[in-house]
Amino acid sequence: MSIPVSGAPSQIAKSEVIRRTVNFHPNIWGDRFINNISKDKDIHFREVREVEELKEKVRRELLASIGHLSQLLGLIDAVQRLGVAYNFEREIEEALEHIYATYNDNNDVDDDLYNVSLRFRLLRQQGFKVSCDVFNKFKDEDGQFKESLTSNVEGMLAFYEATHLRVHGEDILDEALEFTTTHLKSTTSPTNNPLAAQISRALKQPLHKGIPRLEARKYIAVYEQDDSHNKDLLKLSKLDFNLVLSLHKEELSSITRWWKDLNFARKLPFARDKPQYSLARKILTKVLTLTSVIDDIYDAYGTLEELEPFTEAIERWDISNIDQLPDYMQICYRALLGVFEAADEELAKQGRSYRVSYAKDAMKLLARAYFDEAKWFFQKHITTMEEYMNLTLRTSTYPMLTTVSFLGMGDIVTKEAFDWSFTNPKIVIASSIICRLMDDMRTHKFEQERGHAATTVECYMKQHGVTEQVAYDELNKQVVDAWKDINEECIRPTAFPMPLLMRVLNLTRVIDVVYKERDDYTFVGEEMKDNVASVLDPVPI
Repeated sequence: MSIPVSGAPSQIAKSEVIRRTVNFHPNIWGDRFINNISKDKDIHFREVREVEELKEKVRRELLASIGHLSQLLGLIDAVQRLGVAYNFEREIEEALEHIYATYNDNNDVDDDLYNVSLRFRLLRQQGFKVSCDVFNKFKDEDGQFKESLTSNVEGMLAFYEATHLRVHGEDILDEALEFTTTHLKSTTSPTNNPLAAQISRALKQPLHKGIPRLEARKYIAVYEQDDSHNKDLLKLSKLDFNLVLSLHKEELSSITRWWKDLNFARKLPFARDKPQYSLARKILTKVLTLTSVIDDIYDAYGTLEELEPFTEAIERWDISNIDQLPDYMQICYRALLGVFEAADEELAKQGRSYRVSYAKDAMKLLARAYFDEAKWFFQKHITTMEEYMNLTLRTSTYPMLTTVSFLGMGDIVTKEAFDWSFTNPKIVIASSIICRLMDDMRTHKFEQERGHAATTVECYMKQHGVTEQVAYDELNKQVVDAWKDINEECIRPTAFPMPLLMRVLNLTRVIDVVYKERDDYTFVGEEMKDNVASVLDPVPI
């Protein structure tokens, strides 16, 4: 695509510039996120009272289940998987503390694979340091998992889900993942197996790596089909889902109107047209959307002569010198400063405007990393794998998004938490590795077609003289190791409160879902459309 660039430095403005562009598919959502919002508002007034009554019933059942291990484990699991655990944080914490103190490795006499696996997963999810040695009892004299376990399909599924909480050095859980995966695959064939659909889903998307809201929507249907389901809990989960959905729709409508008013689809046609605690979600979504546009400017559209003053402008964070930029960059730059100014105004009301300076600094670091990567491309610099990873961990956006995700979270976020986010914490590095490697493996062929710089796949193949498949295998191992790092960082005592670590974990989950088999961020497929629709449509009551 060749266009005249007004407002650019003189040597660029005098001629047309050949740019690397790509024909992204048009926005598939249209005005869906703006329209049809008001019809949901009556839900708040009609059903809030019933929700409060149901919450009290479920709370009483949680308390009454203390002392009945199997019943308590099942109830906690259902509450969490149905997406209503945030209503019972204190009760769940106390119940799991009781389980952790009462059922330790020394006095554990439970030989039921399902209960042992579920207890291990629930405690690990909560950050308790439970030992994987509890699974040794399920091995035979030869050190292999007993074949008799395979007849317990529900137990095998619970065991499989537990393995995804493993950390480094837990060889037994590495073995268990292979064991359960192999045998569960063979159980999905009989269509009369009531767990077949759940198993297929889990094999594709383990619970620990799934997006909680999406997992809750899918589990509501599964739980309803279970004859032993708790009717009060099921009703609560449906009503709660719809109440939260109504809030999310209002937020999404506001964000989509902001995006539509920017009119980037017309003003910056080369960019991807992709809009997606309430204040925290709004700020993060807007920043993420603009970052996608900035990424396209550095990756494909901007020339090196344009990118240098653009980077310097972001580092100065001052609108006064905006005329030095080409028109298309001015549009993006104004929008970027506008988002942070609006966030500053909101946070100033709470006495927390200091937080915005951290977010700005994180964006400046990202812009500099983008520019360094662009220089590599234009200078045809051949990088080693180590050089590439050192830079692209910064261009993964996740260090910046982690900082931005803290902005609107409330009192739990302190100045020390923001300082910590700039120290390259192990959990953020691991999340960035997963983001970068999964993105590269799903997009590298497309990126090469549009003249993008080499990705980790090409770097690894060239440096080690191996095939593409060997490179994939090695990079996938690194993804597995990074997940173990994340799991380790979530075990108590944690560096900072778990809600902050959950921001990093949830960002990582998004990558796992969106880049599981293809690039569903750039080119949204049918399955991803269905996923989005499922969390934006009310649950039938």
